[in-house]
Amino acid sequence: MKTITKDFIKNQLATNPTWAVKALVKIYERQTIDEQNSQTTKENNGIGFNGLDANILSSFAEQVNKGRNLSVKQMTIVYKKMPRYWKQVASLIPSDKLTEIETKLVS
Repeated sequence: MKTITKDFIKNQLATNPTWAVKALVKIYERQTIDEQNSQTTKENNGIGFNGLDANILSSFAEQVNKGRNLSVKQMTIVYKKMPRYWKQVASLIPSDKLTEIETKLVS
């Protein structure tokens, strides 16, 4: 993947509330059911949240899934933590959409 695309995704996750919250929920959904229920990371499978972030980010995702908004303080944490999941987020973007993003970034 092009560095410009990586930087774009990381920037979106660090500054764009729509991207950050959608990615938060999508990464949470990739956790196993057991991991979701315990809000921990149990499998080293390269998907979902890492062990340091699992508890807090899972609780935020559950809050969003219940239809509640995140506070400014919670969003600050999301913006800080979500960019490290850029590869997983990139893997969730359809290839034609990624190509479209790359084309726009280069032009």
